[in-house]
Parts: sequence; C-alpha cells; structure tokens
Amino acid sequence: MVLQVVYTAATSLFPSKYYLHIAVSAGVLLVTYAFAQGRTTNRERDLHARVIMITGAFTPLGLTLLTALAARGAHIIAVSPYPLDHPYPSLLIPLLRSTTGNENIFAECADLARTASIREFCTRFLTGGDQRLDALVFAHEYQPVGTLFGGRQGAKERAERRERASLATFLMATLLLPALLVEPVERDIRIVTLVNPFYAASAPKFSKNLSEAGSDTTASTPLFLAEGFRALRTAVLMRHLQRILDSLPNRASAPAPSEQEAGQAEVGHPSNIIAVSACPGISRKDIIAPLLCAERDSDDGCYALLFPFSALFMKSPTAAAQTVLHALFLPTPIKRALAHVDATINPSPAAPPAHSVTGDKTVEPTIVLEEVLKPGALYRECAVVQVAVPPLLMSDARSEPEKGRTGRKTNAEESAAPGFPDDGEFGGEAVGRAVWEWYEERLKRWEALEKAEGEVAGKA
Repeated sequence: MVLQVVYTAATSLFPSKYYLHIAVSAGVLLVTYAFAQGRTTNRERDLHARVIMITGAFTPLGLTLLTALAARGAHIIAVSPYPLDHPYPSLLIPLLRSTTGNENIFAECADLARTASIREFCTRFLTGGDQRLDALVFAHEYQPVGTLFGGRQGAKERAERRERASLATFLMATLLLPALLVEPVERDIRIVTLVNPFYAASAPKFSKNLSEAGSDTTASTPLFLAEGFRALRTAVLMRHLQRILDSLPNRASAPAPSEQEAGQAEVGHPSNIIAVSACPGISRKDIIAPLLCAERDSDDGCYALLFPFSALFMKSPTAAAQTVLHALFLPTPIKRALAHVDATINPSPAAPPAHSVTGDKTVEPTIVLEEVLKPGALYRECAVVQVAVPPLLMSDARSEPEKGRTGRKTNAEESAAPGFPDDGEFGGEAVGRAVWEWYEERLKRWEALEKAEGEVAGKA
C-alpha cells in the first residue's frame, strides 16, 4: 500500500518524460559531491603506544581527528582552553573512550591566548613522568578569525587573535622541542600544523608583507588576504623549522639511503623529527560556518539557509581530516632507510634472488616506489603542494638593520650554521629566517604586554 502511494505520487509529480533528466541531474550531483569531498588517504597505520597531542581538540575537525586516531589505538592528549570540568571535556572524553574502546584519551587545559598558560602547560608536561611524544598536531589555527559580515569584534581585535594563535603554535613547538630532541633517533616524530585554504591568496605579496612588519594587521586588509598571510606564514615557519632540525648536530645517526633510493625519492634527511603543514581544504563546519556567523555562540541563521549549497560543494569534517591523517600515516624517510638496512642485513629466506635467469634472459627485480612524508612540505588533498613565494629582496630584509641595532645575532641567525641549506622552497632560507624573526619579535612584544597588564592588575 505504501509503495503504491509513493509510486502514484512520484508519477504525478515527475512524468515519465522527465526521468532521463532526473537521472542525469542526480548523476551530476553525485559526481560533484564526490569531487568536492576530495581525496581519501590510501595509507593506514597502527597507532598503539603512539602519543599524539592535539590542540583545538574540540572543534568539529578536532573531534573527527580524535575519533579517527583513538580508533587506531593512539594515546591522545587533547589540549583545549576549557577547564576539565567544562561540559566539552567532561562529557566528550568519556564518550570517545566508550565508542572507540580506547581508554588512553585525556584532556588538558591550556589557554593558547595567554603565554603564561602555554608555558605552564609545557612545563607540566616536560616535568611529568612520561614525556614521550610521537606527534604534535596544531589544529587551532585552521578556523578563520572574523566573518563576512563584520562581527562583534573590530579589525584590530581580529588581527590580534590571528597573531596570538600563530604565536601560540611557535611558542608551544619551541617549548616542547627539547623533549622531542632527546627521543631515540629511530623513532619518527611528526609536527603537523593545520592551515586554512586561503594561503594561495597571499603568496604574491607575502615577502613584501614581511618587510612591512606584518601589514595584515591593518583594518584595510581583506579577510581572506589576512587569513592567507597567517596560513602561509605558518607553512613557511614549518619549512624553516625543518631546515633547523636538519642542520642540528648528532641527528644523523640513522643509516643513509642508497644512491638509487636517493635518486628515486627525497630521503636521507638527518633528523627524525618531521615538520609539515596540512591544509584540510574548505570544511563546511570549520571554515564556512565561522565565516557565516554560525558558530556556537551565534544566533544568525545564514548558515542554515545556505546549508544545501555547503553540504554539496564543501567538505565534511571526515573528508577534511583525510589530508591530516595522510601526513600522520605516511612512512618517514628515516623509517624507510632503517627498513632497507634491516632487510639488507637480515634477508628473508623466502625472498627471491636479486636477479633471476630464465633461459638466455636475465629478469631484473621489480622496483616499487613508495611515497614517503616530505619534510617541511605543505600537503593538500593528500599530496604535496608547491607554493611560489617570491624571494625576499636584500633591500627588504629586516634582519641586517636589527642585527646592527642590537649588536648581536638573533636566535634564528644563531641556529643557521654556515652552509645552512637553502632549497628555495617557500621563498628560500631568507624568507624562512625573516618569518622566524617575526615570530620571535612578536612573541617578546606579546609577553611584555601580558607582563604590563599583570602589573597593572596587581596594583589595582
């Protein structure tokens, strides 16, 4: 009876002459939706006994990453500004433990908008009993700051929020770096920062922006361009951090790859710590919803009106998380080098000979190239993205005047030993050093401002 009613209603609303049009339209919508969701990682990894720390853990994308990593057995430390008795950590963490069957999910409170809170959290972690850390995922910079309709905050407040979110990444990464450097060299460690998809808009003006001391803080800078400067600056920071890690002494204990492997893949990096950036794409809950004032504390209904459009053309959190998972699942160059040496020293008895002779023909072994994680790269859609950043002109460089004024080198210059590698990526080593100096300068300014505010509050 029900089927007859449905059939009668369908035939009355859609005559048979429109069946072909409906089928073609449905097919186009399905293809469009599948294309908009992007690529899915083809890698998998057992994460049992791996310790992964995630910031921005209770955003839509952060919760998706928590679920995916917990389901694979990872030991997770979810960092958020919420107190432990807040409903988010107090309710969601037990729920994740029960749904994934993983009891090693823990929440930690750290307000990334305050340097004192960041330092307190890092000190607590470094002085704790277990300091193991296999991956550090910074997901708090992915969501844009500001809306398309202005919002309650002014341009200056929004610029400060962007800057402090970036400085929090820099401060936490540098504070936790000592714990990563003392890990065994055979252990692969990853630092993954999530950036929003607007980085390409700022690439042509990025070097000029650096020479102007960060013009993205002005009120006249468009929203997408300001977000692009922040995203690309974070990606350049990760690339320069990788240069510093690769130039540190005593990190080349891992066996070097063969000449054939070196020509086939980008392996042989001395550091077992890999720093990369990952762009999850345009997520409807993490990118579109904040831009349309549809955050948790907003009452605007614009996002609800545009939901059919965003659901079709924008990524779901599950689809957006694929690139991040890809960066966490890919084997690292040092792991592949170690595996090659182990296979050479202890060959399998059942392994076929390197060359087999059949009659008068010699059959060469089949060489299978495997993708490895590229240190310092920017990943999007589970692939490496090349961003053309103009090099920093010598007349625009701010390091030389600052060096002459202070009479000493900056930390970035001290970390760059003679022969510091300059691969030309993301504008080269000069742009990376300028970005590092920008972070150091703004971090000092931020800490001085907090100290002054604390003194004023103490006197009051």
